[in-house]
Amino acid sequence: MSLSFDDVRSAAAQLEGVAHRTPVLSSRTLDRQTGAAVALKAEVFQRGGAFKFRGAYNRISRLGPDERARGVVTYSSGNHAQAVAIAASLLGATAVVVMPEDSPASKMAATRGYGAEVVLYDRYREDRVALGEALAIERGLTLVPPYEDPLVIAGQGTAALELLQDRPDLDVLVVPVGGGGLIAGSATVAKVLRPGIRVVGVEPEAGDDTRRSLEAGTRVRLPEVPRTIADGLQVDIPGELTFALNRLLVDQVVTVTDPQIVQAMAFLFERLKVVVEPSGAVGVAALLCGAVDAGGARVGVILSGGNIAADVFARLLSATPSAPA
Repeated sequence: MSLSFDDVRSAAAQLEGVAHRTPVLSSRTLDRQTGAAVALKAEVFQRGGAFKFRGAYNRISRLGPDERARGVVTYSSGNHAQAVAIAASLLGATAVVVMPEDSPASKMAATRGYGAEVVLYDRYREDRVALGEALAIERGLTLVPPYEDPLVIAGQGTAALELLQDRPDLDVLVVPVGGGGLIAGSATVAKVLRPGIRVVGVEPEAGDDTRRSLEAGTRVRLPEVPRTIADGLQVDIPGELTFALNRLLVDQVVTVTDPQIVQAMAFLFERLKVVVEPSGAVGVAALLCGAVDAGGARVGVILSGGNIAADVFARLLSATPSAPA
């Protein structure tokens, strides 16, 4: 597939006045610890608590009246589920969401709260794509995948578009990687607006399917669904569409451990007073642990989401030492 800068600009126009233009945050302590000037794009303040609303709304808003009347279906561990539910409700469509039965309870409750029907499955034994496609055929629904769709990818790229409009001199862009839609859209924008920029993806150590795939030059499937606290990044193989883009545009993919992710969550909470879920904190984790070489650079990081239950957040951080002064 091809995705152009104009596709992302078109998505931005579609989202104007609907999606939040999220703030860009900074921390002198983070700059000092990393030796970089870091700009944090806080998608935790997006509708639905994550960047996913951008892609979901861009896709569903392009449906014709008949398609909207029949409704949409998707599969997601949580953030895309909520995004589709919100977008569908705003646009007068019904939504069915296939979710893992071990999805965070808060994400499942929020998805239902936004009006979606939730269908549960076992992420370690069942194929969510097959389930979603079967429901689409059975009920006549339009499938809105989390990342395998050009309109979804273009919508996700608007987060980086806004970041680079606010911070046009970035040297490095650091982006979480699950299925690859956010980084594919972001890299498409970044390489046009800032041709010399280095785009770095971050995956959990247990779920490095994109890193392995880029090294191999072809999509590599992990032996099992990754077991990591970063539930939004539990992908065992990159998407076909996203990988085709990312192999051309992404300069590097690094990994971080679960303890490093929790340390980043604690840092962001203590220093910036921002609650970030594990998947959303991997970029800062990569900076703090030195996985991304950022010394002297102007670095943009996308904090992709903040959907985590209070008790889970407290439990994870309770075993983590306080951030250094």
